[in-house]
Amino acid sequence: MVREGFDLSLCELKTQVVQMMDDVDEIMEKSVMSLIEQDMETARWAINFDDVIDAQRDDIEERCIDLLALQQPAARDLRILFSILSIVNDLERMGDYSVNIAKEAILIGDEQHIKPLKDIPKMKNIISEMIKNTKKSFIEENSKLAYRVGSEDELVDELYKNIYNEILHKVNENASNISQGTRFLFVGRYLERMGDHLTNICEKIIYIVDGKRVEIN
Repeated sequence: MVREGFDLSLCELKTQVVQMMDDVDEIMEKSVMSLIEQDMETARWAINFDDVIDAQRDDIEERCIDLLALQQPAARDLRILFSILSIVNDLERMGDYSVNIAKEAILIGDEQHIKPLKDIPKMKNIISEMIKNTKKSFIEENSKLAYRVGSEDELVDELYKNIYNEILHKVNENASNISQGTRFLFVGRYLERMGDHLTNICEKIIYIVDGKRVEIN
């Protein structure tokens, strides 16, 4: 009966992690769209929604600690619990980066963009797909999928390099582009860091499934 109770609690914990992944995907999507569409209301929604992400992280951490303290987890259980503690911190950081993007959108406001936003939406789409497949690998305990998803971070890195080079060109053309160009660079950097955090999560999923510590990329 003790083991059954532990398994049920662990299942509920995993369900919370999956919900947190969905919510991080939503806040990331809306923060980027607020920038693209210059929608201040959506930007403010993203900033406020970060409180939900933070609360999820705190609740999951508390439940992990309770299971560690009150139960007698086996070796694999310990791997899962410690990995979840790391995963939710990566997810929380992704929420923070989404807030930062929304804040940049508000600072740019309704200014005419100095360049068409092509690579930022591409980065957003790749990261969203990475989140969905990370969730799938977590639910199915599929380490091969986790490794493939983590490797896709290279695509995000390449797009960030494109943004950097294009903004540098725009600033060289006209010094008045510096302020907005810098904000777009920040946005690209925040998205690039989200890709890094997803890679970290995929590494933890591989550790849960295979018991191996790996570094992807």
